[in-house]
Amino acid sequence: MHPNLTRLDRLAAHLATDLHVQAVLGLGSAGVETHRFDDHSDIDFFLVVDTTDTKHRYLQDTSWLHGFGGHVAYSFVNDPNGRKALLADGLFLEYAVFTPDELAALPLTGARVVWSRGRYDPLALGAATPAVTAIDTVDFNLNEALTNLYVGLHRELRGEHLAAMRFIQVYAVDRVLALVRLDPATVLDHPDHFEATRRIERACLPGGLPLHRMVPGYTRNLDAARAVLAWLTAHHDTDPVIVAAIREVTTTLDTQSKNDRA
Repeated sequence: MHPNLTRLDRLAAHLATDLHVQAVLGLGSAGVETHRFDDHSDIDFFLVVDTTDTKHRYLQDTSWLHGFGGHVAYSFVNDPNGRKALLADGLFLEYAVFTPDELAALPLTGARVVWSRGRYDPLALGAATPAVTAIDTVDFNLNEALTNLYVGLHRELRGEHLAAMRFIQVYAVDRVLALVRLDPATVLDHPDHFEATRRIERACLPGGLPLHRMVPGYTRNLDAARAVLAWLTAHHDTDPVIVAAIREVTTTLDTQSKNDRA
């Protein structure tokens, strides 16, 4: 186990002296996949306490984080249930505090019990991971990506380059990643249920995924749109009407760009 990760056990031992604390749960690479933890990892964890009064106390006061063996140099409230914090030695933390009743409403995919007072299994309290909804289909993600491209290109024509970048290089690419996930031939490396971009570079993808062309940056929205469209049309049966509409806008942008340079 990475030395920084063992500091979560030190924190748990420190908190065990407070009878109001019920459990410490590791998440992400501090969860069941501890082999992923490296020098660049932060520590994500849940603290389970007995009452809302205790919860508020632990949210307002960060002195207990000294149990990690370091000084809190920076912290802020990033969620009604938790904070992010940076220790003076560079260890970054993200945590949330819950009562057992609150924990019962949360999916605990990949969580690990670092320490528990032993009165119950905290993981047994967690809710099931939400089922995939009917909207998470190949048809939806494909057409959402296509329409993201269309809207984004029109933003580009209007001169809204940042908005265009988000539609083309973020929203549409997110849908591409969803399509990759839904492809049974895809082999993902420790897929993250909450963040599709994680470790996508190490995935085994049928036909490849030219992310360097799909996400080339703020000034290259037209190139990005063409790359995303090329991938969509090569890998899926796309509607010719929306594809033609997208290509028409790319032609207009090409003409506009040539006129601007003339």
